[in-house]
Amino acid sequence: MSEPTSEIPLEQRQIIFKALVEAQDGGMGVAASRAAVAKQYGVTEDQVRDVEKEGSANLWPPLE
Repeated sequence: MSEPTSEIPLEQRQIIFKALVEAQDGGMGVAASRAAVAKQYGVTEDQVRDVEKEGSANLWPPLE
């Protein structure tokens, strides 16, 4: 069982979010970018989705 997203440190969640946005901005599809970022950072795709929602809601970089 993976750790809840809230147990991933904020700084790490922000790094994951930035990588996800950059992958999608670079032309990678949403599903493919989630899978790639999850693999790169050793988290689940569900955790990436949660980070994506949190980052979008809080306008984390690079969205500022």
